[in-house]
Amino acid sequence: MAVTTDAPLTQGALLTPGEVAVLFRVDPKTVTRWAQAGKLSAVRTLGGHRRFHEAEVRQLLQGVPTQRASE
Repeated sequence: MAVTTDAPLTQGALLTPGEVAVLFRVDPKTVTRWAQAGKLSAVRTLGGHRRFHEAEVRQLLQGVPTQRASE
């Protein structure tokens, strides 16, 4: 059975700064600054890249007010 990369994310999944940025509708550099400021915890890969725990990101996302569509 082959493992695909486009499978749905699980509870323990790690997200890239780009994926987190899409969820919050910000630039990936903003996500990196949040990590540097300690607002969002990050895990470093062996290559030195940041990855974010999906569960923590989703929890933070619940506290962000939604933008209303203009009438």
